Amino acid sequence: MDLKEIQALIKFVAKSGAQEVSLETEDFKINIKTGSDAEQPTIIQAMAPQAPVAMAAAPAPAAPAPAAAAPAAEAPADDNSNYITVKSPMIGTLYRSASPEADAFVKVGDQVKPGDVVCIIEAMKLFNEIESEVSGKIVKVLVDDQTPVEYDQPLFLVDPS
Repeated sequence: MDLKEIQALIKFVAKSGAQEVSLETEDFKINIKTGSDAEQPTIIQAMAPQAPVAMAAAPAPAAPAPAAAAPAAEAPADDNSNYITVKSPMIGTLYRSASPEADAFVKVGDQVKPGDVVCIIEAMKLFNEIESEVSGKIVKVLVDDQTPVEYDQPLFLVDPS
């Protein structure tokens, strides 16, 4: 729901004489309360998690592997500030190996370079290989095998030195 729709809803509620109106969807919740002594209605809006929106905006799973490479960004400024975070480029289920019997693509202490597969994310029954965009040593695995991941969720910490 955009700002113009919200403003139109407020005007409608004010003209209708209703004391309170609540509207809730998967993406948001709006409560509009009007008082007899107030000229303007009070609006309380709380946004729900953006997972449904991100799912619609996620890149097409059929994209070639280089387009599905995980973006890398600096980690938050704490004790991991000198590490680079490899993040999920899509929503799906993360697999650390090609099959349950196979070894993990990367483990703590492994060296990676750009183009190395670090994990697989299954999205809409398609398995997308996630490649490293940086070179360095894996210092921390942030997600367990076979767990759901969100768009832009940190997956690995890499020491670039």
